[in-house]
Amino acid sequence: MKKRIGSYPCVRIEGDGRSVVSQAGSVLLVETVRKTGLDAAISAALAPWRKPRAVHDPGKILLDVALAVALGGDCLADVAMLRAEPALFGPVASDPTVSRLIDTLAAGGKRALAAIRTARAEVREHVWRLAGDTAPDADGQVVVDLDGVLVIAHSDKQDAAATWKKTFGHHPLMGFVDHGRGASGEPVVGLLRPGNAGSNTAADHIEAAKLALAQLPKKYRRGRQTLIRCDSGGGTHEFVAWLAARGRWLSYSVGMTITDALHQAVLKVPASAWTPAVEPDGEVRDGAWVAEIDGGSDCLKGWPEGMRMIVRKERPHPGAQLRFTDADGLRLTCFATNTTGQKIAELELRHRQRARAEDRIRAARATGLRNLPLRDSAQNQVWLEIVQIALDLLAWMPLLALTGTARLWEPRRLRLRLFSAAAQLVTTGRRRILRLARHWPWTHVITDALNRLHALPNPG
Repeated sequence: MKKRIGSYPCVRIEGDGRSVVSQAGSVLLVETVRKTGLDAAISAALAPWRKPRAVHDPGKILLDVALAVALGGDCLADVAMLRAEPALFGPVASDPTVSRLIDTLAAGGKRALAAIRTARAEVREHVWRLAGDTAPDADGQVVVDLDGVLVIAHSDKQDAAATWKKTFGHHPLMGFVDHGRGASGEPVVGLLRPGNAGSNTAADHIEAAKLALAQLPKKYRRGRQTLIRCDSGGGTHEFVAWLAARGRWLSYSVGMTITDALHQAVLKVPASAWTPAVEPDGEVRDGAWVAEIDGGSDCLKGWPEGMRMIVRKERPHPGAQLRFTDADGLRLTCFATNTTGQKIAELELRHRQRARAEDRIRAARATGLRNLPLRDSAQNQVWLEIVQIALDLLAWMPLLALTGTARLWEPRRLRLRLFSAAAQLVTTGRRRILRLARHWPWTHVITDALNRLHALPNPG
């Protein structure tokens, strides 16, 4: 017996293995594409951009790139990961063919983007029907969170500029449907903007809200069961007025900046008007209170009729630095809403849960949004659509196939535990079987999820 040297066993390496499939767990994503009909929808949408004698379907090419991004890729060339496993992913286009398609779609402008977005919206409605009781609209309401994301650029790409954080890059405006505490969320808008785009540019928020609503099933594009939620970047007169003009159609919960007028209004709130803040489990939050500003206050002049201003004050965390607009040693935050019929503590909790959008942004950064790999803005907008498709798959697969805590796993954990699993490919008769490693701790999670996907009806 050879003596072990070091902490790990020494193994002999040979490169002639056969019938071995890497990234075998990614069959979960492939089956999600098949069962949701995303492949057929994208292919039909991009049919106008397919040349008569083309070997590869543009929809399949775009989905291959999205699958590569979902598996951790961050550039077009990472589609080679799929090309190496034809048993799982079928024929995959060459790098030059992929690049030409991106250029073609970028040249197609808004028409190409609209085709991709329309296909995603159609599939999203189908997915939510398949999800049933676990769908994002199961409780009768859909929540859309809008938030900006800074994407650093390390070269002089088109529209890259100095950002408000003194970095250099782009400042996309993203939107996500919140799946609640028991799941993740899915993207509904990705609006590419220059790095110097303002955090509170009303025109961008309005456009992002329109694109987000277009991604929802038709019955949620108009109705109070749809809530638009954002931070103080959306707290502008123009954006709130746009939301309020659709008051019969939309609910909103928008963070507001503490101005001098608002600060003075808070100081005039009587002590009896403050009520304790609450936590998601219904427990009272110690050291935090909420109150509503009187509708006749000067700070509400010029804002839309029916808008409610709700303020929260809380003891700061140890070592936290207060602002000039804080009062009596307590941190102040504020938001506006048009929702009535609920306790203000419940409304404040609902707005505070907007913080889950930060989790969605973290997942997006880990799924192709760490950088924008292409040179032109039109190309990078197509890349942003690809990132959203990848995030759709990473949200829809757990929604349809996973249960328990596994539904909360973020992309990195899904890749490490599920997608990276290796398997043996066995061909018997006319069937091909993937045999996952018996010792892999999460093999049962993969097989159970695949069984749930197989049980779903085929699209069409």
